[in-house]
Amino acid sequence: MTSSNPDYAFLHKLADAADAKTMQHFRSGYEVDNKLDAGFDPVTIADRSAEEAIRAVLEAERPDHGIIGEEYGRTRDDAENVWVLDPVDGTRSFICGTPLWGTLIGLRTNGKASQGIMSQPYNSERFWGNCEEAFMTGPLGERTLKTRSCASLSEAIITTTEPSLFTETERPVWDAICAEARLTRYSTDCYGYAMVAAAGFDAVIETGMNTYDILALIPIIEGAGGFVTNWTGGNAADGGQVLATGDKRLHDELLTKLASVAA
Repeated sequence: MTSSNPDYAFLHKLADAADAKTMQHFRSGYEVDNKLDAGFDPVTIADRSAEEAIRAVLEAERPDHGIIGEEYGRTRDDAENVWVLDPVDGTRSFICGTPLWGTLIGLRTNGKASQGIMSQPYNSERFWGNCEEAFMTGPLGERTLKTRSCASLSEAIITTTEPSLFTETERPVWDAICAEARLTRYSTDCYGYAMVAAAGFDAVIETGMNTYDILALIPIIEGAGGFVTNWTGGNAADGGQVLATGDKRLHDELLTKLASVAA
């Protein structure tokens, strides 16, 4: 379970700083602000205070590194090493009191995801990895992560956060994929990706993603033996249309189905 990689300890230190803030506010009274003039994109004091806490550790201990955060933007984002932060991924779940949210902290090195951690403090769960190995800890103990075998879509359990996020041209393709899959679930946000690494889901298909929504999760899934690309099979570190799977055979099949609407 241990690794010689010294940055794992730092990943957990950053997650500790965020957890202390998010757990102050989860299932407690707080105001919910809306980022949008039209529509609803919620943000809370938990989002802001958790990112502030992570940034404070980074500025103190990695002052030459860059930072990209959902709430406070970009700092030194042309650095070789850039930390990519989503303090509460799944804010809608957070404000509803459901534990399908998490803090995402990823490291981008020379443009590629290199390390990442997802922390779900209410469940006392963490998932972390470096593209070559991945681990989790939680109420059932610690273990190495390994994706499961899934030869085809007809055998697959798939997920997306919300079907309405797909565009008018993308939605029919998603619906056709759902019709062929064994089982589809919704509203999982970052937790769905963690469950691909932990052999729960076989695939996540999403669109309109930002870099802070996905970068931290790439090293975890790839470290568990899975695959994360955009819908053309390229680097997903910048977000956009994202496909994450646990089995290369399923990944290739889904890329073929998504090709007609891949940007």
